[in-house]
Amino acid sequence: MIDLIPSSKEAMFYKRDQEGSVRCLLCPRECVISDGKRGFCRNRENQGGTLYTLVYGRPVVVDIGPIEKAPIYHFIPGHFRLCLTCTSCNLRCKHCQNWHLSQKSFEELNHYSYSPFEIFKQAQSQNLFSISFTYTEPTVYYEYLYEISVIAKEHGMKTSIVSNGYIKREPLLKLLKVLDAVKIDLKGFSEKFYEEVCTATLKPVLESLITVKKEKVWLEIVNLVIPTLNDDPKMIEEMCRWIKGNLGLDTPLHFTKFHPNYHLTHLSPTPVSTLELAYEIAKKNGLKYVYIGNVPGHIYNSTYCPSCNRKVIRRTHFDVIEMNVVDGKCKFCDFPIKGKWE
Repeated sequence: MIDLIPSSKEAMFYKRDQEGSVRCLLCPRECVISDGKRGFCRNRENQGGTLYTLVYGRPVVVDIGPIEKAPIYHFIPGHFRLCLTCTSCNLRCKHCQNWHLSQKSFEELNHYSYSPFEIFKQAQSQNLFSISFTYTEPTVYYEYLYEISVIAKEHGMKTSIVSNGYIKREPLLKLLKVLDAVKIDLKGFSEKFYEEVCTATLKPVLESLITVKKEKVWLEIVNLVIPTLNDDPKMIEEMCRWIKGNLGLDTPLHFTKFHPNYHLTHLSPTPVSTLELAYEIAKKNGLKYVYIGNVPGHIYNSTYCPSCNRKVIRRTHFDVIEMNVVDGKCKFCDFPIKGKWE
């Protein structure tokens, strides 16, 4: 299954510029790429005035895991999915937990060779409910994930992405037509944080969140709380108010614990008390589904009914222990629980 030969699939979303260069229109960077060069994501190369993706059909990880690991909590809880990814990313986050995949170029890692249909057949043959594009940024292998998702949709299989949201509107809209759920990492709530920690900007991510919500694809948000960088209660308050005003009170928000990694090993893990303060801020602003993640066994791993406050989904880390959502409603008081339940 190991294949070290780059594919030659023409990329989507680009235009030819002067003197043989091309402008990539997939993400907000809009890289202008000279002949023989690659864009910021390392995965798209200009070959004689045509932009190619180098990773089509070449995943570096294909495995199985629970949807709760994404985390996506309101999308058929407890089901297992086929997870896959290709190399690289269009961000350079200093805290990336998967830097060994996301901060590598195509040639640096061994990879498999699977067509989109072969990926679908793998999921189908193992009786998996969905396919999930995760671990690195799915945008940078857009053509591959799009074709897999089209095939999955044609055969009644669900798909989801775990994304940084750094994608332009046109490709996002096209992708949303074949996706069932989206989890976006809202990494902080200031341009300064995005520029200094992620080598990116905040505004396009906010625009992507609004687009996903308007297109009525199931959306959940994760905010990894990093001590000294994005844990200011005022920043968290501002973020929660923005979510309330632009995405609605029913959008699940996960505050997750940071563990020192990559270029931020000098920082301490997030205190649980900081996560609990963030939780209280979100609840004070009226958000109905707020979670604390990366803290196995915490009471706010579970889902509570916004009406009667009974526990409707009991979780321990990635495991669903008890399910009290019946036909999309709280088993105890019949209150509708937002999500995709089948």
